[in-house]
Amino acid sequence: MQGDIHFISGLPRAGSTLLSAILRQNPRFRAGMTGPVGSLVDAMLRNMSMSNETSIFITDAQRKALLQSIFSTFYAEVPRGDVVFDTNRNWCARLPLLTELFPRAKVICCVRDVPWILDSIERLIRKNKFQPSGIFNFEPGGTVYSRVDGLAGPNGMVGFAWNALREAFCGEQAGCLLALTYETLTSRPQQAIAAVYDFIGEKPFAHDFENIEFDAEEFDRRLGTPGLHQVGRRVQSPGRKTLLPGDLVRKYENDAFWRDAARNPNQVRVI
Repeated sequence: MQGDIHFISGLPRAGSTLLSAILRQNPRFRAGMTGPVGSLVDAMLRNMSMSNETSIFITDAQRKALLQSIFSTFYAEVPRGDVVFDTNRNWCARLPLLTELFPRAKVICCVRDVPWILDSIERLIRKNKFQPSGIFNFEPGGTVYSRVDGLAGPNGMVGFAWNALREAFCGEQAGCLLALTYETLTSRPQQAIAAVYDFIGEKPFAHDFENIEFDAEEFDRRLGTPGLHQVGRRVQSPGRKTLLPGDLVRKYENDAFWRDAARNPNQVRVI
């Protein structure tokens, strides 16, 4: 790649799209919602594994070069000196690979209290009452309990991301992580973005937190979940009551492990 690359990962509905919308105000930065690179990497890894009988002819050096070529090809038009932020929740589960491919890369992990993540998804489902969501395979049935169980399961949208984040916090590559809380990003955006710039070693840039632009309307419509990546014109902290029943809130209210020093053994920086 001609430019530098960093990664945005962490939990869903935790501010990654908002973060990207802010960062892309800097003309040297390329950032957006989850793109295809992560799934292309997984597909390449699978096809280079021993499930493919001809993979015996592929060396690890070739595997590394082929994976790097995915990034360099996809971001071929990024000028030298610019910075790419590739977003995917899978990156937290791929830190050994990422740090081998890009030793200088940093990973910004967007985090948020789990009950509010679940509330945010449930709110979208209820708002789009005439359109079953692709998040739940376009099935119109279910209850808030079955939806939360599906989301929070080991392979669910929230559960997988939470497990990957926990793995990253406890792993050998934790030094490349920065945890950015949704609360700080929405209530103190200037402090949050300054911390990101400091973490990746970039000079400060004057961002406009009152004039944010981002559009993924067509993508969200095809997913049957309008508003999934909607970003407000200005950065502000949402104040509202939760839609979740109290027992569901209590079930997940202690899952914010990043706030507990005892559960952050590698002292990942939390903003």
